[in-house]
Amino acid sequence: MKLVILESPYAGDVEANVAYARTCMADSLKCGEAPIASHLLYTQPGILDDTIPEERALGIAAGLEWRRVADYAVFYADRGWSSGMIAARTKYDLEGFSYEIREIKDPAS
Repeated sequence: MKLVILESPYAGDVEANVAYARTCMADSLKCGEAPIASHLLYTQPGILDDTIPEERALGIAAGLEWRRVADYAVFYADRGWSSGMIAARTKYDLEGFSYEIREIKDPAS
């Protein structure tokens, strides 16, 4: 299995974006990948609060550190591009880190 950083929207319509990210995780697993979705992990109650800028920045930075061991990232774009996704893509482009852009035709998008 390839180690994959999963990128999808979180901020905004959090409930719908979390449901979409879970669908993306299932899709990635079905593709034979081992995904990590830090925005689902770090935003759980008692960990980080995405509405507090410092905590959001910490979560983004921690999530991006996974590129040290990941094979590539996958951006799921059915619901558009969040500012966090754009920042990650910019960083990946600057560093030459591989990524794919996917759509799974989310019915809620």
